Amino acid sequence: MHLDHVSYACAPGELAEVVQRLGADLGAPFTDGGIHPSFGTRNFVLPLADGTYIEVVAALDHPAAEKAPFGRAVRQRADEGGGWLGWVIAVDDIASLESRLGRSSVAGHRIRPDGSDLRWRQIGVLDLLDDPQLPYFIEWERGSEHPSSHGSEVRLASIEMCGSPEVLGSWLGDSSGAGVSISWVDADDHGLVACNFLTARGFVRID
Repeated sequence: MHLDHVSYACAPGELAEVVQRLGADLGAPFTDGGIHPSFGTRNFVLPLADGTYIEVVAALDHPAAEKAPFGRAVRQRADEGGGWLGWVIAVDDIASLESRLGRSSVAGHRIRPDGSDLRWRQIGVLDLLDDPQLPYFIEWERGSEHPSSHGSEVRLASIEMCGSPEVLGSWLGDSSGAGVSISWVDADDHGLVACNFLTARGFVRID
């Protein structure tokens, strides 16, 4: 169990501007990640060090964005003004989470501009909708190239979270935070408040 990626949501018309702004702040370029057909969303991706990445994601004008929990979560965050949507934990055995949570995971895939198709299963987005401090979980299909495979020098140092360490520990099944350095802060709403990065230009905080 380890951090897979962090997600930043925005409206479709703001996607290019947000990608350029965050890329400039971090001193590294995002690439077009493609479309999630079953979720009605599309993203741009910035690989990081340590097998993680950032995605900037927007909900498209597509029926799937209204039906799929992930599309709904992205649209809801964008409607609130955009910003950090949440964080995602990679696991090797999603079946154990299905057993613990009492429901099945959902298949996801993303078609890159070059036509390659990344596939995975995920669970917990409904819980993210109810309590944004909670990460959802992902298991990548064997053979899929992870989005961090062409990693950069940018490193996610820590995240700032508003919520309850006890609730999060119970959700993860332990209190380690899946190896993520978490600073608990006060904010108006629960969820991911900011991410702190180490870059070639030094420390960068993005809220």
